[in-house]
Amino acid sequence: MKKSHRYYHLIVALCIVQLSLPTQADVVRPAQIEITTQVNGAITLEIRASLEALLTGINAQYQNTQDAPQAAEYDVLRQLPAAKLRQQFQAFQPQFMRAIQLTADQQDIPLRLDSLDIPPPGYTQVPRISLLKLSGQLPAASQALQWYYPARFGDNAVRLRQINPAANRWHWSDWQWLRTDRPSTPFNLQAITSPASTWSRLMDYSLIGYRHIIPLGADHILFILGLYLYGTRWRPLIWQISLFTLAHSLTLGLGILGWVQLPSRWVEPLIAASIIYVALENLRPGTTVPPPRRLLIVFGFGLLHGLGFADMLQAFGMPADAYLTALLGFNLGVELGQLSVLAAALVLTGWLRQQPQHYRHWIVIPGSILIGLIGLYWTLQRLTLLN
Repeated sequence: MKKSHRYYHLIVALCIVQLSLPTQADVVRPAQIEITTQVNGAITLEIRASLEALLTGINAQYQNTQDAPQAAEYDVLRQLPAAKLRQQFQAFQPQFMRAIQLTADQQDIPLRLDSLDIPPPGYTQVPRISLLKLSGQLPAASQALQWYYPARFGDNAVRLRQINPAANRWHWSDWQWLRTDRPSTPFNLQAITSPASTWSRLMDYSLIGYRHIIPLGADHILFILGLYLYGTRWRPLIWQISLFTLAHSLTLGLGILGWVQLPSRWVEPLIAASIIYVALENLRPGTTVPPPRRLLIVFGFGLLHGLGFADMLQAFGMPADAYLTALLGFNLGVELGQLSVLAAALVLTGWLRQQPQHYRHWIVIPGSILIGLIGLYWTLQRLTLLN
């Protein structure tokens, strides 16, 4: 290849990175709401949400905060100490309390904010999640409870816990993931005798897994594309994808069980570094069959990606009585997301794969340089807060 062509690829990739990458961005996560009722009618709510997203109006229509027009305002709030962010939220609090709604048998339940726990500014790429604790009183003889969280605040997941301390009994409902501007399906306050079907749970968690790849899993997508660009032969690609899938499925299960855990501030930079590795390997001349070293490293990086999945799924919650179903559904969604990425790549570049020299010159080299530069950017960004 001529030197001018090498420079052309590098310059184009650098320009794209410079124009497309944010200086700072958090993923947009759904709020998580847990409602607890006691036999004496006492109600407590725990809302885990990003105050920065609430204050700026950044909701689920955006993949990450940098996609929103309020990105600069969000970044300023993201760096505020907890005390200053609390001051910012105090002006917004009346609007927030008016907008959310808890009803029993279609009767509004007055709620009050008892406490607000705001963490200090932390690791970017993982939004700062604050904890709002609310309370209220359930009217006597109530049959059903319903929750409403405006779509302008973002997606939310909600579940109900019923507690009877005297009998030492409690029961969690299934999660409801609310993605439209509608109230939840009513929770039965007398007895939850009709849990969601296995098929329903499988589909719900498959959707969660798929969304964690498309559109939310940018680093996972780039890693898969890096594997795809290794060469034009299918067998090496199948080997790499299979080992990667096996590895992240393994640590996903172990991470959810709590048997294997690593801090996000370690896992996330290593995931970004894995993107750099596969990109650099693709630039080696004469790569047709992956050496054992690459297969082993791909497997190792798959273990890291699985821990990232486990962290996300733990934050969302798992049904205690359908643990394996939820885990299988999530993993199925992840695999379908991976296949969608590969299918899209094949549609866009498959016609050129039949001409290896042109394919490597116009697709593999510039694509791998771009992927590697993005991976480098993410690695440096994620290491800035690694102590």
